[in-house]
Amino acid sequence: MSNYQVEPAARPQALTKEAIKALRNEQVQGMSRRTLIRRSIGGGVALWLLEVTAGSLGFLWPNLTGGFGGIVKIGTLSDIRLANSNLPIADGFPAYFPDARAYIVLIDTNRQQFVQGDDTTGDGHPLNVRALYQRCPHLGCRPNPCLKNFWFECPCHGSRYDRLGIKADGARFGPAPRGMDRFSASVKADGNLWLDTGKITLGPLPIALGQPGLIPPKSPTGCI
Repeated sequence: MSNYQVEPAARPQALTKEAIKALRNEQVQGMSRRTLIRRSIGGGVALWLLEVTAGSLGFLWPNLTGGFGGIVKIGTLSDIRLANSNLPIADGFPAYFPDARAYIVLIDTNRQQFVQGDDTTGDGHPLNVRALYQRCPHLGCRPNPCLKNFWFECPCHGSRYDRLGIKADGARFGPAPRGMDRFSASVKADGNLWLDTGKITLGPLPIALGQPGLIPPKSPTGCI
């Protein structure tokens, strides 16, 4: 018996030119390579746009909610003293407000009140209150006020500032190049202090101990 088998003409084993042409014109089943590439690129662009939108909202959100980067209400001097009843705020000791990332300091302790007005420079003397940014100008650590001497002391590299944020000049007072930065502030008719934490004024150059403009420490030793 022969091993050869005859295949019906309706089921050819090899594709003829006509069959190949018909397959080219036939609708592709499933997802083609071109469609896959297009959808992959479209998905990547959509993901990028989502990340950009989320990042923009994250950056703008503090301004929209009144958090850091926008306008922050601090309160009256009485409110600050009440919230920091364990600290000598009336004597000019700084009070910390995390929402504003700022220290609030009464400038002239003989005048136990804030003065109505606006201060875009952050100097604070027209308002009798100064708002200091919590960030050390050296490398960004947070200086802490010391109860022993009423000075700010940076725990990272030892930069020291008086209670109004003025940097003490000299190598032994740390490497910060300037005083603590300040926020624009305003005091309303009701005595409430408001900070614009989106407006920062750079701190002044250091002042040598014993020179006008630098408040001497209350004690020769500090907390660090």
